[in-house]
Amino acid sequence: MTAIALPRVRRHASLALGTCLLSFAAFWCAQRAAHVSMIDLTVYRAEGATVRAGGDLYALRATEARLPTTYPPFAALLFTPLTLLETADLRAPATAVNLVLLVAFVTLSLRLVGHAHARSVAWVSAAAVWCEPVWTTLRYGQVNLLLGVLVLHDLTGRPGRRLAGAGIGIAAAVKLTPALFAVFLLAAGLVDRARRGGTGERLRHARGAAVAFTAATLLAAAVLPRDSWHFWTRAVFETGRVGLVEDTANQSLRGVLARLLHTAAPGPWWTVTAAVVTVAGLAAAAAAELRGLRAWSVTACAVTALLVSPVSWSHHWVWCVPVTLLLATSGRAAAVAAVAVFCSYAPWWVPHGPGRLELHQNGAQSALSALYPAAGCAFLALLGLRLWRTSRNA
Repeated sequence: MTAIALPRVRRHASLALGTCLLSFAAFWCAQRAAHVSMIDLTVYRAEGATVRAGGDLYALRATEARLPTTYPPFAALLFTPLTLLETADLRAPATAVNLVLLVAFVTLSLRLVGHAHARSVAWVSAAAVWCEPVWTTLRYGQVNLLLGVLVLHDLTGRPGRRLAGAGIGIAAAVKLTPALFAVFLLAAGLVDRARRGGTGERLRHARGAAVAFTAATLLAAAVLPRDSWHFWTRAVFETGRVGLVEDTANQSLRGVLARLLHTAAPGPWWTVTAAVVTVAGLAAAAAAELRGLRAWSVTACAVTALLVSPVSWSHHWVWCVPVTLLLATSGRAAAVAAVAVFCSYAPWWVPHGPGRLELHQNGAQSALSALYPAAGCAFLALLGLRLWRTSRNA
């Protein structure tokens, strides 16, 4: 690098870092001005307090909204340190930690798509904090960014490392949805072995995830036997505990069908749709993985999980960050469309709130409240088209 170019690079880096810090500061002020509740953080602390007190974790009803415990018992074990501070004192450090996790998530997302530069991390982080899923994650004090970092760190790490799969397994022990990443690795590994007698690296990765998940779950069972029995025999099947399926915030296929059909029980419509999308999404992810398209395979698996989960709150869609970055490497139009969807806050433009207003949405309102799943389906279709074109040219 020439002596003339070096100061220019430093100026650009300083500008990017300054912009990121300014954006974070503005975000912090906006969240404080909005008097955000950080209600999920309050529930997490209540879970930790219940564990320490030896109470019934799944009988807990926290906050004025009387929210129940919905995560596996292992998550509650991790939440016990939150009880060291009062709820009001947790808000600032929780926001700061989530902002650090956002930078880590952006860094890993850029590594996934092959553009991990410090300036890019700063610029993307400065913008990503304002997209609706990230804003809402920080607003509620949610764990989505932590889980995303665990999964992406696992899937972008050096092949053959000893702890491969641990991040996915621990994330799944906290919240079950990330387990689909292990299923995807298993499927890709089995196909690779059947076709070409592959090395089994993906199978080892999936096995590592299963071992980590099992170890975390058994640890929780040893410490919280009653709660573990309750969760794995009853609560895990009670999807209604999580919230109203038709809620606008539920950006899963089940939520879309509930609003579209004006019923809280879409029943077989959702079952069939979820089954088809699961098979198609995992098949596309596995095919992309076997063709060396790791960024496409990982994001396709993430999108599939969000689509087929019974409840995918809008803040679960923080995976829009790597999806948008990947689309930016393939074509600006698709990336601009993704930014428009996830930064528009459009799902919140429709009637929502008390009174189950979502069950009475008209066509336009149903379309707006289905934007995230529609974008997810379009992304999977784009990957399918890419794979088809690749196979034709092979």
